[in-house]
Amino acid sequence: MLDHLGNPQNGPKAIHVAGTNGKTSTSRMIERLFHSLDLRTGLYTSPHLIHPRERISIDGKPISENLFIETYENVKPLLDLIEGDNTSSPLTFFEVLTAMAFVVFADTPVDVISLEVGMGGKWDATNVLIPEVSVITPIDFDHQEYLGNTIELIAAEKAGIIKEQIPVVVTNQRKEAAKVILEKALEMNATVFREEIEFAVIDRTMGLGGQQLTIVTPFGKHEELFLPLYGSHQASNAAAALTAIEVFFDRQIEDNIVRDTFAEFSSPGRMEVLKRNPTIVVDAAHNPAGVKTTKAALKESFNFDNLILILAVMKDKDVKDMLNEISGTANTIIITKTRSERAMPIEELIEMAKKIPNVAKQVISANDSKEALDLALDLAKNSNGIAGIVGLGSVVLAGELTSYLKGKP
Repeated sequence: MLDHLGNPQNGPKAIHVAGTNGKTSTSRMIERLFHSLDLRTGLYTSPHLIHPRERISIDGKPISENLFIETYENVKPLLDLIEGDNTSSPLTFFEVLTAMAFVVFADTPVDVISLEVGMGGKWDATNVLIPEVSVITPIDFDHQEYLGNTIELIAAEKAGIIKEQIPVVVTNQRKEAAKVILEKALEMNATVFREEIEFAVIDRTMGLGGQQLTIVTPFGKHEELFLPLYGSHQASNAAAALTAIEVFFDRQIEDNIVRDTFAEFSSPGRMEVLKRNPTIVVDAAHNPAGVKTTKAALKESFNFDNLILILAVMKDKDVKDMLNEISGTANTIIITKTRSERAMPIEELIEMAKKIPNVAKQVISANDSKEALDLALDLAKNSNGIAGIVGLGSVVLAGELTSYLKGKP
């Protein structure tokens, strides 16, 4: 398809980001740093919270509805042509959106792209270009039905984005994953920049509304960086993004640029505070490793006496292990479902939750996410002490709660 489109992916320079968790935030940070250096940027991420247009951004803003429709209409004749010859393997929704993104970035045109892998790496639709830098964020279990049932197999798929002699920035990994990544990098003669070895967060202090960091990269030290995000994982993402940018330019970026960029950064749906009094947080964690990270960030950054958890998950996820991670975190779990066809039925999720020892003081249900939010607000209003509401388990849930609270359709 890209051949028919004139290979638009071969125009702008790019940084390519894979991993199980953290790749969206890292991709967004890379884009913001590029933009702060007066470059016109393209950003491709997935999934979206509210509308598919969010996946394709120019200079930090989702493309317009008109451009989205126009691009699809321009691409559609090729879809019909290509699918006519490949009826047994039609193009997927993600593949079409990826092609549309490359067309938009080429036609705009942009100077640089921050490109997030959809799933895996080796066979992902984004893996059709040669980037200037590759990035691999933490690898853990997710999408095992496609990527394999061991960390080694999953890591092999993720490491598929490593290209011949293209440097790769790698965050802290499980030993099994690190071994696979390093072997692939050696095979491809790719220089590796590893967290805690070539780059690191050497100081991290909690502050009001986020954290203050000192980051060391192979090119120098950056001190007094305020990041308005929660959790050590976001500090790691920031270090990886900054290192990738400096490897891209082969120099240290000016402190004031880095400081200003991080201070203004936001990552929708990732430990995002949507409301205060009571505090409402949404997080898109949808696998056991992600839930574990979210739980640690909540404990570190918030002091809730009464945590009310709104939980909705997809039926193809490792729900049992997610529930085991959640166990004992919340006073109340409100189980609901999203509008997604992949959503796990409420009754099934309740049955699974009740089998987990001490999962919560009480487990109740709501027919949909709006009802769950209203119920959570009522519980918080009548709560003793500091109450907090957290929406967890699905990107779709994070999007729905964001829509309700921000008044979007």
